[in-house]
Amino acid sequence: MKGKKPNLTVVTPMKGDADAVAIPPALEFMNEIARDVWDELMPGLVSKERWDPLYTYQFASYCECVSNFLSATACIAVEGRYYETKTRNGIQQKKTASWGIQQEAMAGMRRDAALFGLSPVDATRLGSGGQGDLFADIMRQLNGTN
Repeated sequence: MKGKKPNLTVVTPMKGDADAVAIPPALEFMNEIARDVWDELMPGLVSKERWDPLYTYQFASYCECVSNFLSATACIAVEGRYYETKTRNGIQQKKTASWGIQQEAMAGMRRDAALFGLSPVDATRLGSGGQGDLFADIMRQLNGTN
């Protein structure tokens, strides 16, 4: 072969995906629906770098809230939102227990979803990089250039 020999330091050998973070499995104590929610959402959290093992139980709480919401919604579809009962004031409509569970689950979902950026507003909030330092520009001017 004529000419200069190739410099092998320029060639970067192919490596596996060394920076890949393992998807943590769902916790043992979670019910089946909550585990399905975990398995569905966890890869997205890991890929967006919103996951830390410290958040395990908080995210489990979110998954359980989703599970409660889905179960209560299924019960409401069968039983309805209200039932009628006769009281001393006549016939009244009362909310079913499933309706209350659904409302509590939705509140928990909204609360926990905000922590992980699972709504469009919260995703924008988490992706914006925060508020920053209010006095950074002033301090730079006072300190001068280095």
